[in-house]
Amino acid sequence: MKIVNPVLKGFNADPSIIRVGDTFYIANSTFEWFPGVQIHESKDLVNWELITHPLDRVSLLDMRGNDDSGGIWAPDLSYCDGKFWLVYTDVKVTEGAFKDCTNYLTTAEDICGPWSEPIRLNGVGFDASLFHDDDGKKYLVQMEWDHREYHHPFHGIKLTEYSVEQQRLLPETGKIIYNGTNVKLTEGPHIYKLNGFYYLFAAEGGTVWSHQEVVARSNDLYGTYETQSETFLTAFYDGDNPLQKCGHGSLVDTENGEWYFAHLTGRPWHHETESHHDPRGWCTLGRETAIQKVEWNEKGWPYIVGGKQGSLEVDAPIGYEEHPVPSVNPLDHFDSKELNIHFNTLRIPFTKKMGSLSERSGWLRLFGQDSLTSHHDVSFVARRWQSFDFVAETKVNYQPFSYQQMAGLANYYNSKHWSMIQVTWQEDKGRVIEITENNRGIFTSYLKDQAIQIPDDVESVYFRVNVRTQYYTYSYSLDGKEWVEVPIVLDSAILSDDYVLQTYGGFFTGAFVGLVNIDYSGYRLPADFDYFKYEEA
Repeated sequence: MKIVNPVLKGFNADPSIIRVGDTFYIANSTFEWFPGVQIHESKDLVNWELITHPLDRVSLLDMRGNDDSGGIWAPDLSYCDGKFWLVYTDVKVTEGAFKDCTNYLTTAEDICGPWSEPIRLNGVGFDASLFHDDDGKKYLVQMEWDHREYHHPFHGIKLTEYSVEQQRLLPETGKIIYNGTNVKLTEGPHIYKLNGFYYLFAAEGGTVWSHQEVVARSNDLYGTYETQSETFLTAFYDGDNPLQKCGHGSLVDTENGEWYFAHLTGRPWHHETESHHDPRGWCTLGRETAIQKVEWNEKGWPYIVGGKQGSLEVDAPIGYEEHPVPSVNPLDHFDSKELNIHFNTLRIPFTKKMGSLSERSGWLRLFGQDSLTSHHDVSFVARRWQSFDFVAETKVNYQPFSYQQMAGLANYYNSKHWSMIQVTWQEDKGRVIEITENNRGIFTSYLKDQAIQIPDDVESVYFRVNVRTQYYTYSYSLDGKEWVEVPIVLDSAILSDDYVLQTYGGFFTGAFVGLVNIDYSGYRLPADFDYFKYEEA
């Protein structure tokens, strides 16, 4: 049995992995997508199933107005004292000198909840984790942010004791315990106590091609920490490795005493005209989760089996039987009372204000709200791109009476980078089909006066997107049988972290595809969607 990487495909960054009995769990960042934090479950480290989103109500997570790539950064999942502990950061400001954020703690006796109302911890920095020492004390471990322009903004790794009785941090105990290496941008810390040492795992180099994971250790929790001479994990020096950006992760053991490290990674592709080294590539699937096997040398330092660059195939743990998980149904007919677990919304929850699964049986109704450039009230129900090649399809019933109304199928990276095929309205034609794109904040209507007029006797229109790694195209059908591909070829790279990073920060998510209804006229015109299909090629 082999672990085939990445184990969590598509945008699943910053994995926090634990084992409780015979079950493994991974919690991942979700940034501005609601509900917050994805948790997958596995019995063998090979097969993983998405089982819950803990931050499923506004009292736990209020992201309305958050920046692109704000929201949930690097959650930490742990298990102690008979319950699960989840520490998470809600980042409000992503660019400039300041990182306004708040760290929270919530707990649950069952991984699927209910999760407690959050305890506010602090805001000194992000990527916070909770260390449970064997004497019963608990500590928050986090990077500390420094806004002063004459200092490096990543000030170091800070340790602060947490009082369970008082349900608060004890700031007088706070201390910078590790400053990292000269690669800097030290973040994502996790502490483990093993064989008399406190091992500190931390990410460095930024979550780009220079990303890496380092290990340091100390006999004392508060230090001094000695850094391992060899970088634990990085693909920076191997531009041809299929797994890139390797770093930021956490350690777990098996019941038989083997060790594994779950970490983020990216899989770049290239246009046919490009070098494979410069640019290094485009990761439209975002930062995914991979797992590597770990062993320990004679001096007690960990190393990645197969090389520090990370491998596509890894030996699965000994003594575990394979436990396949249910396959995801590619077709959703919206016949449930709730959105399926693979759907997310932007910043705000799916409520009656946004839409309904009951007003028209077997249809998803979305009420028109803000445009996809908004950070507030957007009616967009979407799922991750999890394959380089796939087809997504829907059927929409929509009767616009203004060009300010548009509904259809969208592909989205953030508020400045997206495209959609839509039913909208023109003064001389009435209902029409148009394709639009927002690229670096510049909006383009591709069909303009060539927009496709919808006959009056056609009630619903079918839309499809065909994604083929480097490029994607939209198609439409008026009867669901005969399809017409619109000759507009869009560049997939525009929906990648790497493309966005060329012009500004906020580059932490991945591409999504889904259903949208925009009505910035304020009349909240509804659009009904009969089904959504996502099928990997």
